[in-house]
Amino acid sequence: MVIPTLESASTVDTSQPAPLGLSIPRPGYPANEDPGNYSANVAVYAPGVDRLEVVYCAPGGKWQASVLPNIQAAVHYGIVDGIPVGSRYGFRAATDAAVDSDTGVVIELDGTDNQPLLLDPYGRAVEDSEGFLTNVRMHTHFDWGNDSSPRRDWRNTIIYEAHVKGQTMLHPDIPEDLRGTYAGLAHPAMLKYLTDLGITTIQLLPVHFHQDEPHLQDLGLTNYWGYNTAAFFAPHPGYATRAAQEAGPHAVQDEFKGMVKLLHAAGFEVVLDVVYNHTSEGGPDNPPLNFRGLGDSHYYRNDGNGRYVDTTGCGNTLNFGEPRVVQLVLDSLRYWVEEFHIDGFRFDLAVTLCRNAANEFDPKHPFLVAVGADPVLSSVKLIAEPWDVGYGGWQTGRFPAGWVDWNDHYRDAVRSFWLSDRAAMKAGGQGGSVASLADAISGSAALFAPSGRTRLASVNFITAHDGFSLRDLVSYDRKHNEANGEQNRDGHGDNRSYNHGFEGRTEDEAILAERAKTSRNLMATLLLSQGVPMITAGDERGRTQQGNNNAYCQDGPIAWLDWSSTTENAAMLRSTKRMIRLRREFLAGQPHDYPRRDERSYLYWFDQHGEPMSMEHWQDPSHRVVQLLLGSESGQIDGLVVVNGGLEDLQITLPTVSRASGEANAEESTEGNANEKSSFELRFTTSAVNEQRRGTQVLSGETDFLQANSINIYRA
Repeated sequence: MVIPTLESASTVDTSQPAPLGLSIPRPGYPANEDPGNYSANVAVYAPGVDRLEVVYCAPGGKWQASVLPNIQAAVHYGIVDGIPVGSRYGFRAATDAAVDSDTGVVIELDGTDNQPLLLDPYGRAVEDSEGFLTNVRMHTHFDWGNDSSPRRDWRNTIIYEAHVKGQTMLHPDIPEDLRGTYAGLAHPAMLKYLTDLGITTIQLLPVHFHQDEPHLQDLGLTNYWGYNTAAFFAPHPGYATRAAQEAGPHAVQDEFKGMVKLLHAAGFEVVLDVVYNHTSEGGPDNPPLNFRGLGDSHYYRNDGNGRYVDTTGCGNTLNFGEPRVVQLVLDSLRYWVEEFHIDGFRFDLAVTLCRNAANEFDPKHPFLVAVGADPVLSSVKLIAEPWDVGYGGWQTGRFPAGWVDWNDHYRDAVRSFWLSDRAAMKAGGQGGSVASLADAISGSAALFAPSGRTRLASVNFITAHDGFSLRDLVSYDRKHNEANGEQNRDGHGDNRSYNHGFEGRTEDEAILAERAKTSRNLMATLLLSQGVPMITAGDERGRTQQGNNNAYCQDGPIAWLDWSSTTENAAMLRSTKRMIRLRREFLAGQPHDYPRRDERSYLYWFDQHGEPMSMEHWQDPSHRVVQLLLGSESGQIDGLVVVNGGLEDLQITLPTVSRASGEANAEESTEGNANEKSSFELRFTTSAVNEQRRGTQVLSGETDFLQANSINIYRA
């Protein structure tokens, strides 16, 4: 059946241009007395449309259309009757076209050109019916009980970056119907695993409703990572259980909230990876989905001549010079905090969100100012991926107070020291000095000081979803992305990895032993460094992607966590757990904002012989041994970290430390005060040889054994 467009019969003087989206009309509108909320105040920012029409279908009803009669500052608004909770709806430019009352498809005058509806930028849910996308009007009722955020301070935060689906798809202790879902992530087996591991904060890859790019669909692949958002207020239904999907959007929403509630109860924060830099509409030649049809030149950044300015590499860039775009993102963020109890956000390509009218990064951009002044958003964790692909795109260290940055300087320094330097030395060349590694371990203080922030602004990571896994870093010299269908052209070429003499999988026990030791070195460095560590899910148990360093389109075993138990991954898991416990011990006596400024950092550096590091040693590439004494505010020494990045086993002399004062010094102790030397207990080592000596006590000023390419950690 085809019906003509219907003019709205709304009471004009009671409709409002705010809030945007669908809301309950203000008191006084007659239908508002109905307990089913059959009326809705509808408001949409659509500067590219002269007249906007909402097309809707109540549950069990027929499709109808109604023009929004009022326009104020490009916001089209009005009150629409007959649109209760559960109704499907979308928008279109008002024409003489009609709507099929059974399907909701817009039919043009010639009866052949079907036109999809435009999604509501503020839509709380998206329903996909064989490719026909509509929004669904939602309620927000949920029994949160006594839920509260764990509110971990940054000093005690350990981030675990995970994918909702990939985390549990292969887990044998999670029921099959829950695997790969929101409910599966909060299953008791997963909660126990994460609790035993010792992480505090789960950072989820995108969970906003997203779509697959056309070229992936042509290849029979999907955007597994989800960095192609289509709706900023709607959870992705594909991560809900089949039962929830069949029950509808409210069941999906409740399953997501139930996951957050259970994770909170287990002591975990939940941080979302959010993609506000571009949308799934892609390049300007792609069909409109929402923003392009509502106001292309306002929602997307352009050069003034109709050409997109793309700083994301994804075909379009949201225009953060447009106040309504900034409002959209702020409203979306608040919604996830207030309605879903989310504890923070990691912003993909965050530099794009902070580019001014000249397309330059501005640390005082209105978006950053608004977030910092917002009482809701300023109280949650804010993590920047501090780069994009535009001019001047790398801005690590320049975000303002209240934010922390992914530290790519840290990643590159640690990889270089333990991997590419070692490969160069094994080939007869030369590696770098210990200076860059020491700077990374001490939190890259100079990088963050100009922005007024401390080392706690550094999110330290060695791997992330994008790139090699930790195991692949030690197993491959080159990327192997053939499965992505792009002839291995995609993905990063500069991985700073080292295969230890053989590319990929091997049964050579000597190579496997060296790879395992280097993996422990990388994880130990991450967890003993000052700043905020981030572990990529699966690295703690030796997950491999078979050399694929861009597994964004691999929704299968390549990207899913392998939960099978082997001697190798069990050993890596034990090592990671021990390092997390040791990190907590070292921090136990420190203030919540430790480390503070340089003069209060309590870090003391020594060479192989227990002498203070000289400038010559810092700069000498052949000098790849350093000892770090970790102090505390009380003046006591908490621990000692000794790094050997060379190819030779060594005898080291531990620094002289007075037990009475807790102070390190370069003076040799005399026989009369030798009994007052501090004693150091070997608590952790990445060396299989030294592992048998764990628990051994060594006096300061005495010698100990340090294997090549290894780390010893002592507790004072």
